[in-house]
Amino acid sequence: MDFAPILISLKTASLSIVITFFLGVAAAELVFRLKNNNLKMILDGIFTLPLVLPPTVAGFFLLYIFGIRRPIGKFLVDYFSIKIAFSWSATVLASVLISFPLMYRAARGAFEQVNPDLLSAGRTLGMSEWRIFWRVQLPVSGPGVVSGAVLAFARGLGEFGATAMIAGNINGRTRTLPLAVYSAVASSDMHTASQYVAILVCISFIVVVFMNYFSMKERKR
Repeated sequence: MDFAPILISLKTASLSIVITFFLGVAAAELVFRLKNNNLKMILDGIFTLPLVLPPTVAGFFLLYIFGIRRPIGKFLVDYFSIKIAFSWSATVLASVLISFPLMYRAARGAFEQVNPDLLSAGRTLGMSEWRIFWRVQLPVSGPGVVSGAVLAFARGLGEFGATAMIAGNINGRTRTLPLAVYSAVASSDMHTASQYVAILVCISFIVVVFMNYFSMKERKR
């Protein structure tokens, strides 16, 4: 069994969850604080869109934006020598795009469960909104936010469609575990495919256990 897809997947999922966590929490806080319901609805739709789009469509948009013959992709190559499409960076980009909505919705749901009186008490004590967020809101909503991060990590690890579109299936460079399963089955190597599947199933089971653990902590709160 080739271990490269395992390492590539773990590297991709690890970096993407760091990016997704901060982007998702920031987006959730932005929407949570908005007073305009119409604007809130529009932003929520935009942030959630990758969750309902077929992954191949999301990958098509990424390829359309970052392809080397497209303005942004060409600009990055010409001026910074950065090639996104069909590189390892593309696997991270695809993973972030697909897992972001899960992180965003989990964080937003957790923020909305925070008792508004706690936030008001912080303002009464003269705390800034930034300090209220870090000292009150985020710690109280912690289990829900972490649960979303765990789910987003698993989603990023299992991403297939968008990754295939923007990163391709290059052995040793962009071939992640899901792509390795597909390649092994396509070449009738069911033994190798079953090994990769077993690894993905084990990781998914661990994710479910962690999600249940943090969900129980949230209910106790």
